[in-house]
Amino acid sequence: MPGTKALIVVDVQNDFLPGGALAVPNGDVIIPVINKLMERDFDLIVATADWHPPDHGSFASQHPGRNVGEVIELDGLEQVLWPDHCVQNTSGAAFHAELNAQRFARVFHKGMDRKIDSYSGFFDNGRRKDTGLDQYLRAQGVGETHIVGLAADYCVKATALHAVELGYRTILHTEATRAVNLKPDDGQVAIDHMRRAGVVLA
Repeated sequence: MPGTKALIVVDVQNDFLPGGALAVPNGDVIIPVINKLMERDFDLIVATADWHPPDHGSFASQHPGRNVGEVIELDGLEQVLWPDHCVQNTSGAAFHAELNAQRFARVFHKGMDRKIDSYSGFFDNGRRKDTGLDQYLRAQGVGETHIVGLAADYCVKATALHAVELGYRTILHTEATRAVNLKPDDGQVAIDHMRRAGVVLA
């Protein structure tokens, strides 16, 4: 029925958590918060996951002489270079063991094309391909999306902004996200950007 509520859990994968290749500071503190949210009154719970080939173009290791955090052009788009992370079928790409992943109705993989990164759970960064998430939510009658996960200043932000753009009422649970903060205030800047775009902060 229209107005069905979906919880979207973004990229709570080992490589984004303390000890991982691209650890978000204090990223693990959101896991019990997300688990508690999943007990609430959501009609549908889905997840997104980075699922990169080992030679993904966003990896600094693929660009000799370049360092993590540098910005390059990749297939016509601006690209931040990252450490190798969330490589397909590795432990780093797996969901954290304490996350109640059995609650996920579907997992939508992203970042599989080596030539383009994909922060959003809906589209790649050039909006050239979609993940199928929008079609899936619409088929389930979803009108409202609740967004949690990692990281606030990249994949959570991109997913929330696309959700609003696609016409979903979109709620970000700020206690259930954390930022990479390549610059110290990136997380706050991202949250302000989402709020201005129409994302409701909970």
